[in-house]
Amino acid sequence: MEFSEQFFICVGTVVFVYYGVKLLIFSRMLFPKLCFPLPNAFMTSMGEWAVVTGSSEGIGRAYAFELAKRGMNVVIMSRNKETLDQVAAEITDTTGRNVKVIVTDFVKENVFGEIEDQLRDLNIGVLVNNVGILPNYIPSKFLDSKELDQVSEDKVFPLNNMCKMILPGMENRGKGLILNVSSGIASIPFPMYTLYAASKVFVERFSQGLQAEYKDKGIIIQVVAPFGVSTRMAAFQQTNMVTLSPEDFVQRSLLYLRAGDKTYGNVSHIIMGWVLQHIPLKLLYAEATQRSLNNYVKRKTAKDQGTK
Repeated sequence: MEFSEQFFICVGTVVFVYYGVKLLIFSRMLFPKLCFPLPNAFMTSMGEWAVVTGSSEGIGRAYAFELAKRGMNVVIMSRNKETLDQVAAEITDTTGRNVKVIVTDFVKENVFGEIEDQLRDLNIGVLVNNVGILPNYIPSKFLDSKELDQVSEDKVFPLNNMCKMILPGMENRGKGLILNVSSGIASIPFPMYTLYAASKVFVERFSQGLQAEYKDKGIIIQVVAPFGVSTRMAAFQQTNMVTLSPEDFVQRSLLYLRAGDKTYGNVSHIIMGWVLQHIPLKLLYAEATQRSLNNYVKRKTAKDQGTK
């Protein structure tokens, strides 16, 4: 057999094995309960308390409820005391778990010392970093965006400081779970949501670096990167196969805790992530595409709000 034939056979075999392995890895995502099983007492084995930032509504609220349902006491944190008190009462009435309310605005300076004082004596096994904002749901170019500085502050400093505050206790006990909420659009440089997507890239790289550093300490640190979730940030879109309710998304995403340092949280979003990463960037970055995205979101937002 000639060398060229052997070469192409070897290359073909390598390509076949490579994509076969990728297909096998993807197929595991279809059956998370089977492929990534967790004991029923997994959450409570991490510690007595869970801390959830940005938990007055949306994904944060759903995490707080779900963790309480799984036997954990929860600390809920946000800016609105009235809303937090209402959430706390609902969690206690529904689950019987203890709830601690911390009213704070992460954009303000010097709030973390007070937060640390209030958390000091708690056995914290789970931290969910969810706080953040999307200044404008309607996609827009960088210079047309609002509250540019606040986007950066909301994404970077709370995440960093909350991990720095809670991670030492987890390291000492040799166990813990940290979930950092990112976004599916951070999978690629994403025009029209440029700063928001870039800030979420920080969330991903920071989290993945921490997981590499502390995995051997028995701590799970995972990025959760959803696409469509029906929250205020997403103008409360109607739910469907792609756009999930916060409760639905959180329940599904927790099935993937053992699936690696990043998860899109459910099958439909995993497929969306794959598609997004394989779209030719020239097509995505075309001016016509950006205008179409802007018009589509405007129409969909108006339609969804009109049906409420």
